[in-house]
Amino acid sequence: MTTTLKSKLQDDLNAAIKERNELRSSTLRLTLSAITNEEVAGKEKRELSDDEVLKVITREAKKRREAADAFAKGGRAESAEREKAEGEVLAEYLPQQLSDEELDAIVAQAVAEARAAGAEGPRAMGAVMKIVNPKVAGQAEGGRVAAAVKKLLQG
Repeated sequence: MTTTLKSKLQDDLNAAIKERNELRSSTLRLTLSAITNEEVAGKEKRELSDDEVLKVITREAKKRREAADAFAKGGRAESAEREKAEGEVLAEYLPQQLSDEELDAIVAQAVAEARAAGAEGPRAMGAVMKIVNPKVAGQAEGGRVAAAVKKLLQG
């Protein structure tokens, strides 16, 4: 039987507790409770698919990044470091993120496709995003993708 991503998180949490790794165990515990919340959010309790679990992990990782930025701006370096470290724990469960070069290459190709299909100017943004998003799913955050698309459309 293949293990699900959720059960891997659970196993890793148990291991982290045994190792007394506070950072890792608290991060995984919070993530698992976010997954559970998602499972009971609808009318009926259900198991999340691995893709849905990945979305929850991605959302949690994004929260950590945003919190780290906010703490850093507020001069709370220690809290920022903690959030960053938690984000790194979560990143282990996410697909490898695309490098800027890889992202730019995918976006450039999409811009060419959209132009070939007649999308020009500001309207091209939506057309390009539609082409890019499925190709980078989970491998680059929306904000990063949008910034890359804007940069290439203006250039």
